[in-house]
Amino acid sequence: MPIYNAPLMKIDPKETRRYAGLMKAENFEESRIEEACEEALLLAMPKGIWEIYDYDCNTQRIATDPPFTILGEKIGGHLAGCDKVILLAATVGEDIEETVTKRFQKGDYAFSVLLDAAATTAVEQIADAMEKAIRPKAAAKGYDMRWRFSPGYGDWPLEQQPDLVRLSHAEKIDISLSESLMLMPRKSITAIIGLYKKDITTTKAPAHTPKGCAACDKLDCPSRRA
Repeated sequence: MPIYNAPLMKIDPKETRRYAGLMKAENFEESRIEEACEEALLLAMPKGIWEIYDYDCNTQRIATDPPFTILGEKIGGHLAGCDKVILLAATVGEDIEETVTKRFQKGDYAFSVLLDAAATTAVEQIADAMEKAIRPKAAAKGYDMRWRFSPGYGDWPLEQQPDLVRLSHAEKIDISLSESLMLMPRKSITAIIGLYKKDITTTKAPAHTPKGCAACDKLDCPSRRA
C-alpha cells in the first residue's frame, strides 16, 4: 500500500474559480482567487494511499476477503476489460477546513468560499499526481489505466463508500467516514482506477466512456464543466 506525500507546488486558480461557481463572473478579482490559492497551499497537508486488487469485470467483483462487488451499470461499463483495479484515497488534511470555518464565522464569506474551492482543487491535484506516479509502474507491467471514478458519480451508490475507505486503507492517512458517509477530513476523496492490458485485441473496453462531469447526473451543479 504505497503512501503518497509529495508536496503541492501550486494550486490552479482556474479550477478554483470553477469550483467556486465563478466561471461566468467575468469581473471577479483574480487577485482574490490567487490569494485563496496561496493560503490553501500553505495550509494543505497532502497525503495519498492506494492498493491494487485483482478484478473480474464480468461480475464486477474485486478479489478481496470477503469479495467486494461494485454496484452500478456505468461504473461496470467504465471498468469493462479491466482485470485489476486500484483503490485510492487522498486528502489535504484538516487545517484548510478549520480555516474555512473560522473565516466564515468571522463574516469573510467570499474568501471562505474561495478557500474552500482552492482546497477542492488541491485534493483533485493530489489525485492527479498520484495517477501520474502510478501510470509508469502500471505500464511497466503491461497495463494502461482508466480515469478515476468515485462513489456518487453516475449510478455508483455512495453507500459503497465505506468499502472503498476500508480497501484503500484510507485510515492510514487519517481519513474516516461520518454517519452520513461524508469523508473526514471533508477535503478528501476516494476513487477506483481500472487497469487493463495494453494489447487492444484482448481488451473489451467500450469505445467511449464519459469522464468527470460528463459521468455525473447532477446537471445543475455550479462547478460543472461546460
